[in-house]
Amino acid sequence: MNSALKSKLRLALRAKRQSLSGDQQKVAAQQLMRRLIRLPAFRNARHIAAYIASDGEISPAPVLRFANLNAKHCYLPKISPSATNKSMAFYPYHHRQQLTPNRYGIGEPSGLHRHPQAPHKLDLVLLPLTGFDKKGRRLGMGGGYYDRAFAFKRNSKNRKPLMIGLAHHCQEAHNLPNDNWDIPLDFIVTDRQVIKVKKR
Repeated sequence: MNSALKSKLRLALRAKRQSLSGDQQKVAAQQLMRRLIRLPAFRNARHIAAYIASDGEISPAPVLRFANLNAKHCYLPKISPSATNKSMAFYPYHHRQQLTPNRYGIGEPSGLHRHPQAPHKLDLVLLPLTGFDKKGRRLGMGGGYYDRAFAFKRNSKNRKPLMIGLAHHCQEAHNLPNDNWDIPLDFIVTDRQVIKVKKR
């Protein structure tokens, strides 16, 4: 039931973010950055993972630039090249670095001569959302990469890393379905608001 409903919602919410113009995307990315960099969690973080926007996702590129210029260590996800191995690792990234497209066409660090950062050693993870609701439930693209990489968060009292979902305001849904393997968010930040998620 949840799977069919999630698929239907995913299609509708992806269409909303894909309908935004290039100018709207640029403005949204700047507004997102202004909200994010004011958060104490962001100011105090030294190791930050983010993503390269695709498919109309809100872009954290201005945030990554700001973080690099303020001596924070940034990381991008690199997925396994095998279609059957849905694992993801986080490699160091600088905003002027050349990236290589993965099998989805999303830029990744090459990973050559570098070691990935262990997920539990990150301070902050900025992850893309297909949809969200006010309760902090998130809808991803359905691959489960983040849920697997941060599965340890479900049974751990350790707050690190803080999970911050990023989205356009138009991707808000009223009440998203939730599965027990979904990693809960600590914050949701859009171009218009910051939502601190109440822990259940």
